[in-house]
Amino acid sequence: MKISTKGRYALRIMTDLAMHDNGEYIRLKDISERQNVTLKYMEQIMPLLTRAGYVKSYRGNNGGYMLARKPEEYTAGEILRTTEGSLAPIACIEDNPNRCPRKDECTTLPFWEGMWKVINDYVDSVTLADLIQPRTEEK
Repeated sequence: MKISTKGRYALRIMTDLAMHDNGEYIRLKDISERQNVTLKYMEQIMPLLTRAGYVKSYRGNNGGYMLARKPEEYTAGEILRTTEGSLAPIACIEDNPNRCPRKDECTTLPFWEGMWKVINDYVDSVTLADLIQPRTEEK
């Protein structure tokens, strides 16, 4: 499994919003400069985060973005699934129940299911607050 730049940048955007939260909307240009990600690419990611209800947006002179919830209320898993889709290592285990015609005789299926469980358990155990913790402790 490989996380795309869209997923990686979505996490960086969300951590940036969390680290620079002062109760005001943050300009996307400022996030872009701090994260060294093009504004154009960020403009493709922000609608995903906004539609998911993770960020609030405001247009105008003082416009920008802010988190819709507290950092501890987001998991890395939900942010990644919003941008990446399923985190399943193979396609046949995405369906519930599994519709793979080979599921009953597949000797590797338990391995893939176990791997997916470990991935989900981990990404769902890490919050946005966890991701910014080392950075905020340095200040």
